[in-house]
Amino acid sequence: MKPRQRKFVFIILALVALATATGLVIYALTNNISLYFTPTQVFNKEAPQGRGFRMGGLVVVDSVQRQADGLTVHFSVTDTAKSMPVVYKGFLPDLFKEVKGLVVHGKIEPGGVFRADEVLAKHDENYIAPEAEYAMKQAAKER
Repeated sequence: MKPRQRKFVFIILALVALATATGLVIYALTNNISLYFTPTQVFNKEAPQGRGFRMGGLVVVDSVQRQADGLTVHFSVTDTAKSMPVVYKGFLPDLFKEVKGLVVHGKIEPGGVFRADEVLAKHDENYIAPEAEYAMKQAAKER
């Protein structure tokens, strides 16, 4: 092989390796990205079906119902426009309370209930997730 042909083959192999690495990184990121949606967006079916995502808002007053097993909790999350029922099995954070901000991570079940696998409560009196604050302001404008 001539030196020019060797350089050409090397460049082609380098481009193939770069394309493969880029493809693997993109594939890994698409499986690990967790998008954020409001209860209104979930209610309007803008959230992905069959895939995990985050939903945030406020816990609806008098919506918390604990099951006899001590771990399963049913509650609703609202962005002041729409509410979504949530089911969570596990230990809730100490800061979990009604009318307080939280973010849940999970999937929508076929019956329209959000099955959470993680619940994150606010960490101080003034905190609310920036996305949830923006969504609540947008929902207030739409009324």
